[in-house]
Amino acid sequence: MPTERKVQAVQDIQSWLENATIVISTDYTGMPVSDAAVLRRSLRENDVRYKVVKNTLAYLAADAAGKPEIKEIIQGPSAVAFGYGEPTDPARLISTFIRESRSSLTITGAAMDGKTLTPEEVERLASLPGKNEMIARLLGQMNAPLSSLVYVLSAPLTGLARVLQAHIDASTAPSEPAADEPAAEEPEPAKATA
Repeated sequence: MPTERKVQAVQDIQSWLENATIVISTDYTGMPVSDAAVLRRSLRENDVRYKVVKNTLAYLAADAAGKPEIKEIIQGPSAVAFGYGEPTDPARLISTFIRESRSSLTITGAAMDGKTLTPEEVERLASLPGKNEMIARLLGQMNAPLSSLVYVLSAPLTGLARVLQAHIDASTAPSEPAADEPAAEEPEPAKATA
């Protein structure tokens, strides 16, 4: 007969699984507690839950959540990251932590959109830019041809406008006497007759 505590743990894991956009399983064997605290804090700041789970409870929760692929990635001592936002963020955070801290933590797999990912695929996912950056790049690439088209289409009109403005400026400029024409002489003051 399962205890109330275990039933509650299964329900918690089930709700985390149902709401997660990505689930990353890690092997924390040999990892110092201080490193785990640093990792947990950095993940929490980015809306990622990181929990040590018992395999049997995680398997029960995976079945209850309708996500059997979770059972494929949780093997041995496991700490699981549940990402709720951008799927690349948890992968990037864990990968960066492992690289920078030279931690003994290893990624054992991930589940995303009903598919399992190998540790190598998680590393590739971590190297991808985020959704907002990818959208910005796409919009930039879409905007470049349109900007060029607008420039090409407006060039003849711009040239015509410049020619017309030059003509207007030339016709309204005050005329100066030519160099070979004598300047108009000023009349001499009239002499007073006495």
